[in-house]
Amino acid sequence: MLYNILVAVITIICALLILVVLLQNGQGSGLSGISGGGGGGALGGNSGLGARRTADLLSKATGIFGGAFLVLCILANFAIDRSGNGPSRSILQDGGAPVQDLNAPSQTQSAVPIQNEEPRQPLGSEEDGDN
Repeated sequence: MLYNILVAVITIICALLILVVLLQNGQGSGLSGISGGGGGGALGGNSGLGARRTADLLSKATGIFGGAFLVLCILANFAIDRSGNGPSRSILQDGGAPVQDLNAPSQTQSAVPIQNEEPRQPLGSEEDGDN
């Protein structure tokens, strides 16, 4: 239950983080360029939301959302239900994969077939002298 709530909050924060990052533009033509032009726009002039303040607000929001995303992902890791023994359990939750004895002989077959018969002579080198 807690895990599902954390995943929902992480999803919302992730969407907000994507939105805030996409609004930023280092060249001044993103959201910060809309109001910082000094022209006669609705947000321009003396509205208090200039190019510098918008960039500061967006960079602070990026840091806050990024930090919240990181903390909630770590908390979600601890909120995973590890008590179930059903098919949803992974190898990592069971303590890892079984370790095989490294000194035991290999059970795989060789890729090169073993030849038990004598090697054949090439066609041009017959030993009976019928040339």
